[in-house]
Amino acid sequence: MRQQSFTRRKPSIRATRQFVSRTLSEWGYVDRLEEIQLCVSEIATNALLHGVPPGRLFRVRIEAAEEEVRIEVRDSGPGRPTAQSPRADSENGRGLLLVGELADAWGNVEHTVGKTVWFAVKATQTQGRAQ
Repeated sequence: MRQQSFTRRKPSIRATRQFVSRTLSEWGYVDRLEEIQLCVSEIATNALLHGVPPGRLFRVRIEAAEEEVRIEVRDSGPGRPTAQSPRADSENGRGLLLVGELADAWGNVEHTVGKTVWFAVKATQTQGRAQ
């Protein structure tokens, strides 16, 4: 397991992708890396735009076991995210739909303060060290 906290700034989205990419490459889980990066980018963007109050951080946690990678993004904001059906001409609102299509499973958990949005993908470890 590895985790890192990020600030409520747009550059943090790129930093989350780099953190996930670096970690999973080191662990040898690279077969679905592009899909994982897209999913974490969407969930981290949602946290940044809708979940993280000013002055607070959000946390990304990565776990890998056997043939599954699980990514969690936790923020301290209220509410549970739901996948929506945006209008055809809308530029927003498709993030969780993408996650639902690319990940093998996803969901969210409410906490006393905040929530965790997670997704999991089946992935085979090809090199690196076991977690």
